[in-house]
Amino acid sequence: MSRRGNTVRAGVLAVVALLAASCGSPGKPVDPAPVRDAGWPQPAHVGGPDATAGGGADTSCNPLASLSPSGTSVPDSSTMGEIKRRGKLIAGVDQTTYLFGFRNPTTGNLEGFDIDMVKEIAKAIFGTADGHVQFRAIPSSQREDVLKKHQVDVVVRTYSITCARKKDVQFSSVYYKAGQRILVTKESKATKLADLSGKKVCATKKSTSLAKIATDPAKPVPVSVDNWSDCLVMLQQGQVEAVSTDDTILAGMAAQDPTLQVVGDQFTEENYGIGVPKDREDMVRFVNAVLENVRNGGAWQDSYRRWVEPSLGPATPPAPQYQ
Repeated sequence: MSRRGNTVRAGVLAVVALLAASCGSPGKPVDPAPVRDAGWPQPAHVGGPDATAGGGADTSCNPLASLSPSGTSVPDSSTMGEIKRRGKLIAGVDQTTYLFGFRNPTTGNLEGFDIDMVKEIAKAIFGTADGHVQFRAIPSSQREDVLKKHQVDVVVRTYSITCARKKDVQFSSVYYKAGQRILVTKESKATKLADLSGKKVCATKKSTSLAKIATDPAKPVPVSVDNWSDCLVMLQQGQVEAVSTDDTILAGMAAQDPTLQVVGDQFTEENYGIGVPKDREDMVRFVNAVLENVRNGGAWQDSYRRWVEPSLGPATPPAPQYQ
């Protein structure tokens, strides 16, 4: 055989050897990482109980008695005059509570019953709310803080009036009455907190609802979060057994998810007021005058019919109390 033939034969044998090696046993495979069930991620800042949240146990005052209204004029030297010169009413609101304060996914605008109340205040100062409101979305845990730091002019955010809170901020007269209930899946048999003994129940931080859960004799396990939308997600993912707060907030959640339902009777009374900085007495009286017009002029009823009545039925505005 020629030298060229030997070279070709050697090359062929090398290829055959490689192919034979590739067809042999690959050896013992490496075990992959063990596969476990992946849990749902939790919202940020999930916490536990706070028996003092919201200060609902403080009975040192009549929480519902506000300052008497003084009319809707806007003197230059007043807080309202300062707001008018600025050109914007700055309002702390929610953007996650359907029906009361939420962002419309189609328009991007904030809407709801509380948002309508903010617009009524702006309208009384400027003549129109259009272009004259700066909304600041805040979690419920920051309501007192933004008022004490004068970062907002008002807080309109399903804000229950309590004596403890009145030590730090001022409140308008009551503009809405709600009551705490529970939200569960339609498969749940629970209809009251007593049925949730040892079970996880969600509420927001520094809310009166969280305090009620933390002190209930049935000893449900309180889970605290920043926003009510976090509670909704945790319930949908099975991380909690129920959400417990004002029926107004729960109605919005149930309207978003037909697999959930609001059950049981009200077991607290929650009176919503508009929060105002402690040293802005003239603003409190002005807001109360606006609310008088809202109650008596039909604006309250119009807003309620649009946002709340389809879920909770007919209602009338609560009567104010003044000092």
